[in-house]
Amino acid sequence: MANYYDIDDIIMEDELIWVVFQKAANGVGLLDPGAESNTVEQGAKVELPFWLAQELHLRQVVTINVPQCFNQKTRKEIQADAACVDLKNRCSYFYELGCKTAPLVGDRTIGSFLLYAFKSRYKDVLSKAHTAAFTVAPKFLSILTKEETMYESAQSSMATFKKWRMGGPRLQRAAVLGKKRKSTD
Repeated sequence: MANYYDIDDIIMEDELIWVVFQKAANGVGLLDPGAESNTVEQGAKVELPFWLAQELHLRQVVTINVPQCFNQKTRKEIQADAACVDLKNRCSYFYELGCKTAPLVGDRTIGSFLLYAFKSRYKDVLSKAHTAAFTVAPKFLSILTKEETMYESAQSSMATFKKWRMGGPRLQRAAVLGKKRKSTD
């Protein structure tokens, strides 16, 4: 409940993931638009938002499949060159969804994969933020996930540092120092 009012957490939990129903369920026909009846049969594969899939998993109604953004193809691409992979297109909240999904799907490799991906991309994000021209920035920003948006902050701080180093004011006098106190006699 700590992130109950966090808009990013709400949006992340709305990501669609595939589940397999372990029990038949009545009155949930809207979950499967292709269904002809108001029931979902045992063994049916349905795409649900993460928040609903998590609740149904905790009640042992469904098993959650590993989301597509963590499949072997993505893993191989990240191992080859993590900085070039468009994770935003696969899942805007890639790392957070991975952290919340890993214990539910029982795949122990997701955690180490997320750590490797973040470390690899983090170095490149900071490197490009400090060296890339502003014309390259929009293209690079389009592949970053929500968690990686520190790029803009890093680029802004680097621009401010360069401005200061090139002869900006070294010390500034505080506005408070110029004012004199009135005597209280």
